[in-house]
Amino acid sequence: MSEESENSGGSLKNILIGLASTIAIAVGGFVTKQLTGEDEAAQPAAVSAPAPVININQAAASPSVAPKTIIVNKNTSAPAAPVKPKPKTAKEELEEAPKW
Repeated sequence: MSEESENSGGSLKNILIGLASTIAIAVGGFVTKQLTGEDEAAQPAAVSAPAPVININQAAASPSVAPKTIIVNKNTSAPAAPVKPKPKTAKEELEEAPKW
């Protein structure tokens, strides 16, 4: 319990030390930036290269060969009704294996 009482009085002290160190780091960074003369506006923005385009064209590879023409026939008539199985006789049902 004595450890708890020792740490309770130092919280304000720890806050002030953390604040002072943060301010010192910020000022040091600002001074370094001013001394080195680096300017962020002078640096060009990174530009990514466009993706390569792959164009596969058979006519360009061999101009003597004509390109294929594919015709797709669409059946516009209504789909056929499903075929119903014929009813089994009693003898066929007995010979068939049980479906459990």
